[in-house]
Amino acid sequence: MFNTRRGALFAAVCSAGLALGLASPASAETLAEAIALAYDSNPTLQAQRATQRALDENWVQARSGYRPQASAQGRLGYSEVRRPGGTLIDTNNNGIADTEVRNRVETNSAIATLSLSQPIYTGGRVAATVSAAEADILTGRENLRRTESNVLQAVIQAYVDVRRDQEALRIRQENVGVLRRQLDESTARFDVGEITRTDVAQSEARLAAAQSLLTQSQAQLAISRAAYAALVGQNPGDLAPEPSLAALLPADVTQAFAAAEDSNPQIRAAEYAQQASKARVAAARAERMPTVGLNGSLGVVGSADPWERDLFGREVAASATVTVPLFTGGLTSSRIRAAMERNNADRIGVETARRSVMQSLTGAWNQLIASRSNITSTDEQVKATRIAAEGTRQEQQVGLRTTLDVLNAEQELRQAELAQVTARRDEYVAASLVLAQMGLLEGPNLVPTVTRYDPKANFGKLRVTWGWVPWEEPIAIVDGVTTPKTVEKPTARPVAAPN
Repeated sequence: MFNTRRGALFAAVCSAGLALGLASPASAETLAEAIALAYDSNPTLQAQRATQRALDENWVQARSGYRPQASAQGRLGYSEVRRPGGTLIDTNNNGIADTEVRNRVETNSAIATLSLSQPIYTGGRVAATVSAAEADILTGRENLRRTESNVLQAVIQAYVDVRRDQEALRIRQENVGVLRRQLDESTARFDVGEITRTDVAQSEARLAAAQSLLTQSQAQLAISRAAYAALVGQNPGDLAPEPSLAALLPADVTQAFAAAEDSNPQIRAAEYAQQASKARVAAARAERMPTVGLNGSLGVVGSADPWERDLFGREVAASATVTVPLFTGGLTSSRIRAAMERNNADRIGVETARRSVMQSLTGAWNQLIASRSNITSTDEQVKATRIAAEGTRQEQQVGLRTTLDVLNAEQELRQAELAQVTARRDEYVAASLVLAQMGLLEGPNLVPTVTRYDPKANFGKLRVTWGWVPWEEPIAIVDGVTTPKTVEKPTARPVAAPN
């Protein structure tokens, strides 16, 4: 896979010297195909999805506070104690004590203990942690939507950039061909004495400049192809014209603002972050509340050597524990104040995100309007300069125009054609930026055949996993009576896909 990607990028760089359409597939590659491929395989998007699945595990970890905890412990022990002094004994039965035995005591033991604890009431600590985890997960989903929007917007821009640069290369190639013919004509007319050496030099200078611009266009096309390959995962071939985004765009900027308020992932992520910090304030305050738990243990104690089962003792203990915090040296109060200030910062962050989105949306909308107007202007400009260039060439044939006039007319025509291509590219990019700020630039919205990645599917699998116990639900209800609940905003409704 790595070598394949390296080969794709290398081929994109080497394509600088290729003519337009060379080595292209038989059928044109569409924007929908590029978006679908990036949606399924883009590494940035895949990494963000994996990050979201890891974030889902925070909910399971938080819920473990409602579940029992069990542990087992085993210990083998040996001890030897020697004391000063000793006793003489007869070892050879001859009636004479001949060996001194020192005082020594050896013992060994085997202990096995099974402990079990079950929280009954945590004062809302666990409930607040679970609510914060839920809000963090919702924040992560919005960050995933934002990453998806950024990737797809980059794919759209890379697609139209390649098409723009392919068209620019075609215009530059055509310009070089026209100027080469103009130079041949000027040389022929100079040979018969109709024009001066100055006219020939002007044609040579314009041809050299055009060849330099052609080389720059080839390099720019290679750069755009490499950017496309990095996003989509393969080199662009013969790209089909991009479809219209008019079906997704709002009728006016007011509708765009309303959609952004409701669906923009940056705003929604900030709102969920504020809910998470609010839940953490509740968790900090819960540190002042009492906790109730059940504890039990079973242990056996005996001698390991010699092992005698009947000599092992058994210890069974059970207790209900109520813990009431009385004084923490101001630690709990400080944590509460810190959590409240973080919540204030997140609450302000919602307004910051809203203003940032509205600013970006305003800029994208006005860029869209300006680009549409620019398309109309450049279309008229190309039409007029094409007529002017043709007329100048004809007038040169009858001696009413000079070689320089013809060269200037050709230059103005190429500049107008390049401006026309750029204007159409800018309009499409601006439209995609408007959709991104509205929160509607998503794979299934653009390509209905794409299977939507649903982050809720992975989260649903974690509802009942290893460690789940049926009595955690009533414990959670009691523990969360005074804890703020995370509220999920409705998701954006599907929109019509572009034609």
